[in-house]
Amino acid sequence: MTAKSRYDDLSSDRSQFLQIAREATKLTLPYLVREDENTKGARTLTTPWQSVGSKGVVTLASKLMLALLPPQTSFFKLQVDESALGDDFDPTVRSELDLSFAKIERTILEAIAASSDRVIVHQALKHLIISGNSLIYMAKEGLKLYPLNRYVIERDGNGNVIEIITKERIAYQLLEGQLPLELLRAKNSMYEEEEKEKDEYESAESEVTETPKDCDVYTHIKRDNNRLVWHQEVEDHILPKSHGKAPVDANPWLPLRFNSVDGEAYGRGRCEEFMGDLKSLEALCQALVEGSAAAAKVVFTVSPSSSTKPQTLAQAGNGAIVQGRPDDIGVVQVGKTADFRTAFDMIQQLERRLSEAFLILNVRQSERTTAEEVRMTQMELDQQLGGLYSLLTVEFLVPYLNRKLNVFQKSGIIPKLPAEVVKPTIVAGVNALGRGQDRESLQQFLGTIAQTIGPEAIAKFINTDEVIKRLAAAQGIDVLNLVRSMQEVQTEAQQVQQAQFQQEQQLANTQLRGQVMNAPISDPSKNPALAAELEAEGAPSMNPMSPEMEQTPPTLTQS
Repeated sequence: MTAKSRYDDLSSDRSQFLQIAREATKLTLPYLVREDENTKGARTLTTPWQSVGSKGVVTLASKLMLALLPPQTSFFKLQVDESALGDDFDPTVRSELDLSFAKIERTILEAIAASSDRVIVHQALKHLIISGNSLIYMAKEGLKLYPLNRYVIERDGNGNVIEIITKERIAYQLLEGQLPLELLRAKNSMYEEEEKEKDEYESAESEVTETPKDCDVYTHIKRDNNRLVWHQEVEDHILPKSHGKAPVDANPWLPLRFNSVDGEAYGRGRCEEFMGDLKSLEALCQALVEGSAAAAKVVFTVSPSSSTKPQTLAQAGNGAIVQGRPDDIGVVQVGKTADFRTAFDMIQQLERRLSEAFLILNVRQSERTTAEEVRMTQMELDQQLGGLYSLLTVEFLVPYLNRKLNVFQKSGIIPKLPAEVVKPTIVAGVNALGRGQDRESLQQFLGTIAQTIGPEAIAKFINTDEVIKRLAAAQGIDVLNLVRSMQEVQTEAQQVQQAQFQQEQQLANTQLRGQVMNAPISDPSKNPALAAELEAEGAPSMNPMSPEMEQTPPTLTQS
């Protein structure tokens, strides 16, 4: 069976989900899921009468993006499986590994920030909210999004993907050298005959506005044991350079669902859950706008038997004097004020319910995103959406991270990680925010010790070197040439100790010399033997009363 025929067979199961998606997109963002999918060029889309739906979709998608791929915060962490290393694992090596893992995490996050992944993921989240489904293809060059009207899917009873078929329209010129010449000639001759049937004006216009030489490309993805294999077909011909394969745990095809229902291959969107409120709000807003426009129209009436001429009244300026009677002139008014008030009150109730459903009420006040804001956003999502974050973690974050690690390791961006030792872990939910949670836990632990036992207990029982390394790893800071190693600290301490010892020795020698000089045995006046020895050597006597030691005052010469 060809990919095209298989696509047509699976489209019947998708039709009801696609119809709901088109109804929802008309009430929110009309450009996401279009009915005329094969038409090129700009088209005029019907704008909804209210903006609550579009605002709700964009706000909820932004909050989901903040929770899934938070900026300046890692959504995952690399951990060592200590059980795989055995009992001989040195605990002191763990801090060094954490520093290395933090560097790898920072490299991956920088690569994600430099790419367009967040743009595509944000667009996919909007599709999830409206239609409940979206497909992301993770190529080496970047991400590609397939909306619900561009692919079909089949799952087993456990929700595992069995088969995916995508459909996209490209030009025949891009397939030169990949299709048989007979097929290309047949297609070209068919288009040439169609062009001949047109008149000159139509053919000239078609050359400017139409691109007839387009074809549908089907990408057929199947599961083969523990891997996925795929190829592309055009006009029932397999393209020779389109084959690919990937393991299941690192495959580039990510079919996402907003809400999963047991037994259904497709998901349900958030807009479907509140379709009644969206339709009611749309109808009331349309009625209120049209009624307000009718009520705002000012129309004057003049009695047929009145002497006042309508033309004179229409041409009269402001403050002009017109001959006639005021009773003959009336104003048409729409007496629907009470009805407008009722509709307005109902609109306010619907807006309030939809704002709570799409998390519009809590407005972000901070100038930059913090870890606390991310944690509060995740808590809000878990409380309001009932486990949606966990579903997106399993179907998006886990395969997304596995694919990134696989591509980066093969390209040499990050070193090769042993799969049996290093385990990447998604830190999602309220209780964990990557390594930022490790930092907060460590700070709380140190604060508890200081408050309970005393600050001196930290210096006595806590390994300061280990604390510094773990804080640096939690912050994602590269400590190269920043934090001194234990050997450098010990060497510097020994140097300081030696310098202090030398100073103490010099001070002791100076004090001893002074004591010796002040002793009686060192005084020549009290030790005759020392005085005789000094005289024999020709040295001046140390006797303060000796003539050699007496100072003769200078003699003033009179001129």
